[in-house]
Amino acid sequence: MTGLLVSLGTWNWLIFGFVLMGLELLAPGVFLFWLGLAALLVGGLSFVTEPSWQAQILAFALFAISAVPLWRRFARARSSQGSNPFLNKRAEGLVGRVLTLEKPIVDGAGTLRIDDTVWRVSGPDAPAGSRVKIVEADGAKLTVAGA
Repeated sequence: MTGLLVSLGTWNWLIFGFVLMGLELLAPGVFLFWLGLAALLVGGLSFVTEPSWQAQILAFALFAISAVPLWRRFARARSSQGSNPFLNKRAEGLVGRVLTLEKPIVDGAGTLRIDDTVWRVSGPDAPAGSRVKIVEADGAKLTVAGA
């Protein structure tokens, strides 16, 4: 066992890193990727310096442990930037839009074409061509008011 640890070198770390990243492709979970990256960093460090096997193991442990909080910070920042609060809530994303009626609202009910979808709307009677503002969304039914 000691002979294996003493023989740890640059190429062993690089191969180990690529194997871990390859395993990440087979079982995704973004865990083995960071261990593989830590192994690649130790391999890169071994190109520059000639650390002892103890220093290599310590560097691998430090890189692997520090990868977790770095990844969490990166993932949290990325999810808050690219988040879409109306994902899977299309009707709620329409609230506040002002549109023109193609067909009139009669007896408080009608339809409204928004982009490529026809929506059921309720609200005060209004002739075709009038502008309405979506004020509420309830499932697939929108409530409108005069704009």
